[in-house]
Amino acid sequence: MAEDLKIIQGTKAEQYRHLLPQIQGLLEGESDFIANMANTCAALKEQFGWLWVGFYLVKKDELVLGPFQGPVACTRIKKGRGVCGHCWEHEKTIVVEDVHSFPGHIACSSLSRSEIVVPLMQRGQLIGVLDVDSEKLQDFDDTDRQFLEEVVGMLLAKVA
Repeated sequence: MAEDLKIIQGTKAEQYRHLLPQIQGLLEGESDFIANMANTCAALKEQFGWLWVGFYLVKKDELVLGPFQGPVACTRIKKGRGVCGHCWEHEKTIVVEDVHSFPGHIACSSLSRSEIVVPLMQRGQLIGVLDVDSEKLQDFDDTDRQFLEEVVGMLLAKVA
């Protein structure tokens, strides 16, 4: 298991390419999903310095706050509400360039300006979402979508 991250500068893609093997190292030998989500959040936040990185998990009819890094967050989100609930409802990655223009955006932090939410799909069922918020407008793009979906895939591969 890796204990220290090597943070690099470079293009977004270069940063992800350097970080993904490190995340894989954090996941190696650890089967606990909560622990793996927690370290994944920490690694992403450390590398990119985003405002908030965390997981929400489906529990009955709500997304419930899971491991995260950043300021305190909304605890429960209904299906279809906000960006996370929209991702849950449509089971696809959502990139929002300006959260203030997203209908029904839930403002857990007034500092959040852009957001990406990636579904966690297991055996055809959405079990949660990875939510990332930035203080910058238009901070997320297809590069983030591609690599964060890969991160989620690595994480889900460790779930029994």
